[in-house]
Amino acid sequence: MLWVLTVSIIPNIWLSLTESLATVQAATNVILPCGIYMLLMSLSPRIGRASLWMIIVMFFAAFQIVLLYMYGRSVIAVDMFLNLVTTNPEEVGELLGNMLIIIAVIILLYIPPIAGGIIAVVKNWRLSDRFRLRFKRLSKYVAGLGIVLFACSFFCSRPYNPLNDLYPVNVLYNVYLAVERTIKTSDYHRTSAGYTFDAHSTRPDSIPEVYIAVIGETSRACNWQLMGYDRPTTPHLINLDGLYGYRRAISQSNTTHKSVPMLMSELDATTFGDSIYSTRSLITAFKEAGFHTAYISNQSRNHSFIDFFGEEADTCIFLKDAMPVIGGTSYDNALLPDMEKILAQKHRKQLIVLHTYGSHFSYADRYPAESSAFTPDGPLDATPAHRPKLINAYDNSIHFTSSLLASIAGILETENIPAAMIYTSDHGEDIFDDKRNLFLHASPIPSYYQIHVPYIVWLSSGFRNIYPDLGLNAKANGDKYVASSRSYFHTLIDLAGISTPRFDPTASTVNAAYSTPVPVYLNDHNEAVPLIDCGIQEHDIDKLHRIGVL
Repeated sequence: MLWVLTVSIIPNIWLSLTESLATVQAATNVILPCGIYMLLMSLSPRIGRASLWMIIVMFFAAFQIVLLYMYGRSVIAVDMFLNLVTTNPEEVGELLGNMLIIIAVIILLYIPPIAGGIIAVVKNWRLSDRFRLRFKRLSKYVAGLGIVLFACSFFCSRPYNPLNDLYPVNVLYNVYLAVERTIKTSDYHRTSAGYTFDAHSTRPDSIPEVYIAVIGETSRACNWQLMGYDRPTTPHLINLDGLYGYRRAISQSNTTHKSVPMLMSELDATTFGDSIYSTRSLITAFKEAGFHTAYISNQSRNHSFIDFFGEEADTCIFLKDAMPVIGGTSYDNALLPDMEKILAQKHRKQLIVLHTYGSHFSYADRYPAESSAFTPDGPLDATPAHRPKLINAYDNSIHFTSSLLASIAGILETENIPAAMIYTSDHGEDIFDDKRNLFLHASPIPSYYQIHVPYIVWLSSGFRNIYPDLGLNAKANGDKYVASSRSYFHTLIDLAGISTPRFDPTASTVNAAYSTPVPVYLNDHNEAVPLIDCGIQEHDIDKLHRIGVL
């Protein structure tokens, strides 16, 4: 019983040290749940039964410890639960293979009490009446003290909300929100059926035009040569005519399942909320305006809004659908043959959305070995000691993305028609960059490295000749802060000359009316909060100050 109680309360103790709680609130977070657990375990004289009905508590405790190991703080977020059903098996395998230490710790902590509980049930072991009475009396004292502390927590200078601050109440609430969102998502096709952009093209059909919207994955701006990095990671783009780079672009989410839908729709952090369940994507806007549309993805299907939006297109291709083995890998340049086939059909007006795998971990799997520009780039272990190799592999993945984007621009230029390409990444990545030793992305609280993303616009020579003002505006706005989640959609609409009541010229980076927004972040509860108030730490605030965002 003591083992079960101890491993169940570990997350409470850890969170009381990592979260910004007042002393009384931190004490409540340990003592009240401990008292309740003790009361539950004292209800039955059978040791095994008392232990086994704590399995759900131990499950969440194990999950919470893994999260704290990865990110250092915060409770299991709604997005974490959603990631369980939207992350493909290949990504899961890559991640688990580099978490053997914490997995071993979890097994050592939680398997023995569960196994012991099963044995106790089989052998019908019982507590003595004397021990049980003393344990129940102690439970009442601990729970009573917890209740007193709980009441006092509301009178601290720091606001207190049990749904956010009291573990495991906050986790159970997040489970409820995750289930609610999953149900709403499953009903998406019905709730979005009547959505329309009322869009039409303002340009004559006699002028052919092509637009390529490239969505990157896990690419952070601070490792892009084009964005000021001191390594030649984007040599293919540095001197590319018609390219406009934005060094101060910030994603409003560090999770793919929210950031990509914002890029592809009119929504941003301030409007995402429940609107995502009734919104359609830029693909529908282009279709309404008379464009042939295509969506080509190097990602796996995950039954999320990304899939729903991609399926709006006239041509929808998921490269992994054709792979005979689950978890098969293709590099992002595999997107090009299908793109060229569609261009060869010579539609007068064409939109193609390319969703890449970009720089997602494991980085060395995102490019062919012969494309390695920085070595050694393997073998990769997710530890601070291996950071030099991790950075080399990560930089190689960006180098490969640079080559891909340059290839797309080259193909479009040879088409000899007005064409444009826009690129940004859904979010960035932590790679053991400072003493916090953070790794990966999608943490409940973002870091600077997870939200500072590359954002570029490329215009062909033919496009610049016909629409010179758009190029001039793109250049004029190059030094301004950009919320990629807000600007990507509106910039594409503006480039294509599409008229829709849903277009916001102040969000288009190729418009003279562009204005910088207030920096906000879409938090775990889908609320837009000021970026500086979302929980980011001083190190991240300093980095954002340096690039002129805060």
